[in-house]
Amino acid sequence: MAPDIPLNINIKEPRWDQSTFAGRANHFFTVTDPRNILLSNATLENARKIVHDYRQGIVAPGLTEDELWRAKYIYDSAFHPDTGEKMFVIGRMSAQVPMNMTITGCMMTFYRTTPAVLFWQWVNQSFNAIVNYTNRSGDAPISVSQLGTAYVSATTGAVATALGLNSLAKRVSPLIGRFVPFAAVASANCINIPLMRQREIQFGIPVTDEDGKRLGDSSKAAQQAIAQVVISRILMAAPGMAIPPFIMNTLEKKAFLKKFPWMSAPIQVGLVGFCLVFATPLCCALFPQKSSMSVSRLEPALQAEIRASRPGLERVYFNKGL
Repeated sequence: MAPDIPLNINIKEPRWDQSTFAGRANHFFTVTDPRNILLSNATLENARKIVHDYRQGIVAPGLTEDELWRAKYIYDSAFHPDTGEKMFVIGRMSAQVPMNMTITGCMMTFYRTTPAVLFWQWVNQSFNAIVNYTNRSGDAPISVSQLGTAYVSATTGAVATALGLNSLAKRVSPLIGRFVPFAAVASANCINIPLMRQREIQFGIPVTDEDGKRLGDSSKAAQQAIAQVVISRILMAAPGMAIPPFIMNTLEKKAFLKKFPWMSAPIQVGLVGFCLVFATPLCCALFPQKSSMSVSRLEPALQAEIRASRPGLERVYFNKGL
């Protein structure tokens, strides 16, 4: 009996056109949907089976095209695109909104004392380290010692930056002081992401042709990928850390929060969460997940190798990570 859907649907690529911002935004609104972290292991494994079977030309009876795409996005939300391994749950992009709204809200509420700043910046950078490792590019393994060294250096550098900025904040107005956590996060991202992905810079990430055929590993591609992720992450944090301070600064002067000061943290967390629901997918969509660069910008040795085997090839492609 003929399958219910055709076998030529390209589920290796997203459902929407990734050459446009709107297409990438639709893709990431689906991938970062917080409801995905509530899915059971059985649902995740079933999605993986549907995707793997379809790639081999096997279609379950009664499977519709919408169900196939749903399975593909469940699969993408939980399994690494290069290694195929199931990602640690809080490192998945679908966990970004609930995790970041809680951590960021607390960072912006408890920013007045050094112990509070130290604790919440450490929590934030530990979470970022998990996310950066989980969403790394490439399929090369990383040893426990390498991972430990990267984590310690990344979190130490990021927390030290935050404490330094916090000490400066004591000399400015309370409103400006509320923006210190954002400045700290932005600075820390410039430290944490490259350090947690330093192996990619040292040894390169896989680069392919447009059809996915591997051509080699490039550190230049890794540098571009990491730079794009740093920009996306900083802009991702911006709305949730820039808008609530103005609102909270006004609310704290009102009778309600003076009467119920304990409501400050929940309100702050809610405001940050509302911003992140939109900022997370939209900032992930700033750059294509399947990024590219000109062959002429690669390392000379890799350029020569590609020009010898593929003389007409002008661009190579790679997974930038998230």
